[in-house]
Amino acid sequence: MDYFATLTQENGRNPLPTNPCRLLDFELLVLSAGDSAGGSTGDREVLAVILGGTATFTVGGHTFTDLGERATVFDGKPASVYMPAGVDYRITAVSDVQIALPSAPGTLQTEPYAILPDQVVAGVWGYDNHTRHFHQILVESAQPELPAQRLIVGETFTPSGNWSTYPAHKHEQDNLPHEAYHEEMYYFRVTPADGFGITRFYRQREEATNYTVTDNSILMLPHGYHTYVGAPGFQSYYLWFLAGEHRTQAVVADAVQTAALQAMQEK
Repeated sequence: MDYFATLTQENGRNPLPTNPCRLLDFELLVLSAGDSAGGSTGDREVLAVILGGTATFTVGGHTFTDLGERATVFDGKPASVYMPAGVDYRITAVSDVQIALPSAPGTLQTEPYAILPDQVVAGVWGYDNHTRHFHQILVESAQPELPAQRLIVGETFTPSGNWSTYPAHKHEQDNLPHEAYHEEMYYFRVTPADGFGITRFYRQREEATNYTVTDNSILMLPHGYHTYVGAPGFQSYYLWFLAGEHRTQAVVADAVQTAALQAMQEK
């Protein structure tokens, strides 16, 4: 089964070439200034995250005008639009724009809404060489006023040479408060664009697979432990999005990596 892929960046919709997940799906929408794309959300909830550029959204009779303040994902906080299931929408590019469209099955009855940059919660996770910066865009614990049924969405920025989402962790069964079942995907961007990183994915440590991350690649995780490291000289970004039977998050970290970090702190 393929858990890793590189997307196309052609004008229009760029879907996943393969998808091992049961709930999550993803498209990259690329529009030139003045172009538009539309459709219906059907039986899925969608969060449209503007990666770079500016766009106007008409969703279920609501209009959100001139959203998007950053040129690229590395230039500040995003603007996003939550589109519930069962609505028609049209997205028109004010400037050249790239928009991430993660989605999951949904039946939640709510109005569409915009998430503006000043509503995005920012902070830092980790320390030393596994420090990374985050944006929480649609996260129940950080933004309880933003309704959604399954989707949990945020961004992580990994400095040059650093590890991220470390220690490796998993969330593949509902056993709260210790662990919560969520599928997850990481959509990567790298700057400069010819840079790279390595993502490590496994259920059993001795059977781990390492994938070379490049700009516009994606890791799809129906299960398993996962972590990421960026090459020195390049800054990395990934949009992370999850879906399960609820939006309460709980993870299990790799015990060996956790013990090694604790031992290092005690020295």
